[in-house]
Amino acid sequence: MLRIKKLDIFILKSFCMLFAGTFFICLFIFMMQFLWRYVDEMVGKGLEMTVLAQFFFYSALTLVPASLPLAILLAALITFGNFGERFELLAMKAAGISLLRIMQPLIIFIAFICCVSFYFQNIIGPQAQTKLWTLLISMRQKSPELDIPEGVFYDEIDGYNLYVKKKDRKTGMLYDVLIYNFEKGFENAQIIKSDSGKLEMTADKQHLYLHLYSGEQFENLKSQNMSQKNVPYRRESFREKHAIIEFDSDFNMADEGIMSGQSNSKNMSTLQADIDSMACRNDSIGRAYYQEAMQGTYNKTTATLTKEDTLKINQALVGNYSVDSLFQASTLLQKQKILSTAVSRAESAGSDWSFKSFNVSQSQYNLRRHMTAWHEKLTLSLACLIFFFIGAPLGGIIRKGGLGMPVVVSVLIFIVYYIINNTGYKMARDGKWIVWMGMWTSTAVLAPLGAFLTYKSNKDSVVLNADAYIHWIKKVLGIRSQRHLFRKEVIIHDPDYDRLPGELERLSEECRAYASQKQLKHAPNYFKLWMGSATRDEVMVGINERMEALIDEMSNTRSAILLAALNNYPVIPVHAHVRPFRAYWLNILCGVLVPVGLFFYFRIWAFRIRLSKDVDRIVKNNNDVIHIIQSIKQNQ
Repeated sequence: MLRIKKLDIFILKSFCMLFAGTFFICLFIFMMQFLWRYVDEMVGKGLEMTVLAQFFFYSALTLVPASLPLAILLAALITFGNFGERFELLAMKAAGISLLRIMQPLIIFIAFICCVSFYFQNIIGPQAQTKLWTLLISMRQKSPELDIPEGVFYDEIDGYNLYVKKKDRKTGMLYDVLIYNFEKGFENAQIIKSDSGKLEMTADKQHLYLHLYSGEQFENLKSQNMSQKNVPYRRESFREKHAIIEFDSDFNMADEGIMSGQSNSKNMSTLQADIDSMACRNDSIGRAYYQEAMQGTYNKTTATLTKEDTLKINQALVGNYSVDSLFQASTLLQKQKILSTAVSRAESAGSDWSFKSFNVSQSQYNLRRHMTAWHEKLTLSLACLIFFFIGAPLGGIIRKGGLGMPVVVSVLIFIVYYIINNTGYKMARDGKWIVWMGMWTSTAVLAPLGAFLTYKSNKDSVVLNADAYIHWIKKVLGIRSQRHLFRKEVIIHDPDYDRLPGELERLSEECRAYASQKQLKHAPNYFKLWMGSATRDEVMVGINERMEALIDEMSNTRSAILLAALNNYPVIPVHAHVRPFRAYWLNILCGVLVPVGLFFYFRIWAFRIRLSKDVDRIVKNNNDVIHIIQSIKQNQ
């Protein structure tokens, strides 16, 4: 018992060291991807290190649940790959310890990691998301640091456009300055051109102090109209000009209340309460809109008509007049009034219901966002356990450690998971799929894969052995291998050359009798092929066994000529020319499904023709071998 406990400690140590490294690597990769999306919000704004440190810290906290599954997959692949490469996994299995028993301490540890992931998503995640997005909004609202480039119009100052031809970075002087002031509107723009100038920040960082030297100012005196040809303006020449421009460059933190309605800033209990509230509110809004539709626009009563129109319609109905006849009897002016009123009412109703439709769709979209966030907290936590059951057996099957093959395999698996999960999430969010079905699609796909790999690895199956798949493909396509017999270095028993010719003659007689009885070159009867009771050709199996036994005995010869003749014997697939399945009902079903039955029918026919050629080849090769044996006996 103590040995098993030491083994558990060894396995946990091996996994935890790799897991710690892979986790920080994955977290760094996800953080770089996240920061790349929002790098424009940080660059050129003179943010303090405390603000950037908060941004990195909160972004790392929000990305911990996404990093855990990939880290577990990679660590499990490397750990069990190392065990297989160093034959430690083989030694454990040789000691009678199954793969599931080897994985047992890690399963308990990964279950704990799943709880940690859920805690991060449900408790820490919402708070970190609130802090992070509040910080991002505040960073977006902060004005950029004042750094006017040369030869480019600078528009980061609200209401102003600045152009500087040359800039002295040591003194801060600006040369050939052109300023467009749009504070009073585009039509009343002020244009200032000066030979030189300087722009400084005030001590409170709320204003810019502008100094201009030797220039001119142009300004329109009144608004321009399209009909005006001449617009009065004012021109002013100055030697020095000073102005103060409002420019808030301080970092002001936004209120966290702006994130109160977002789904990613709520825990599961809050999400469930909001989901119930939004579902009830959406149902009440839908019923209200329905009642309004039935009582208003689509109601056949005359509630929305004027008193005169109602009186006319009632008189028409009493006198058996239709509305169409009333319309035809109206004057042209009355018809125009009726049509314009109908168009106006239709447009008003259309715009009203377009707004209501948008309101309902947005409410449903917000509801689905909350539901997907609720399910995501469970699926992302469960993904840690699923990825372990994929990575651990896969590492034991591949048996390659290090950062080579495991990294490639883990990245491919994670890409597949990301595509499936992202597709299901978008389908659920957009209302094209049921929310629970879209969010649990990735789990439903990868969980059976993990169970299958664990089962195969526990049974030491060759699930990833390329030779097994190549052999199966060759078997399906009818590709067979060739004999390669070589002269043996040590021969214990020589072939019985006196008995062998008689055995070969009897084998040839059996082959001739078999060929004449089976009529292999003729097309088989379709119904007898599928309805027959025999699933094995016992005669051909016996012929093949006797042939292989004779070849095995004659392979002990010292004659290179005889070995070359033995290599000419065909390798016979004894079951290729009979029905494909051992179960009788499967053969019946295959025959009933005519397209499938025809495929196997022509395949079996082709194998029968090839078997006929093989039988003739055996007979011919037997005669050649008999002559070679006779020559060997004469030379002895």
